[in-house]
Amino acid sequence: MESRRRRHGDLEHEILAVLAAADAPLTPATVRERLDAGLAYNTVTTVLGRLHDKGRVTRHPAGRAYAYQAVRDRAQVTAHQMRRLLDDDDSDRSAVLTRFVGSLTPEDEALLVSLLQRTEPDS
Repeated sequence: MESRRRRHGDLEHEILAVLAAADAPLTPATVRERLDAGLAYNTVTTVLGRLHDKGRVTRHPAGRAYAYQAVRDRAQVTAHQMRRLLDDDDSDRSAVLTRFVGSLTPEDEALLVSLLQRTEPDS
């Protein structure tokens, strides 16, 4: 079996492709089987964990492990990434949100205001 070195991010893309082609969530063992049995199980679980942290996959308990599913909604992935940046321990939430809102187009600002008003609880 010929060994080839993957470029940075290639394994993530390959795992996402396996998950996207699946009809149901897959365990790391199943992902490993469908991808390349020569991969270490720990490598697959590490990459799946990183993809989960990035919001690219969801996971559900499956016995002693998790089953993973690709997130198909790009907006959900972006929202998760924005939330992680905002939750960064080093960030000043007020400054980050102020700069973000200040960088919006008038149309995006109006949309944001509209969305915030829709989600406010009734007084």
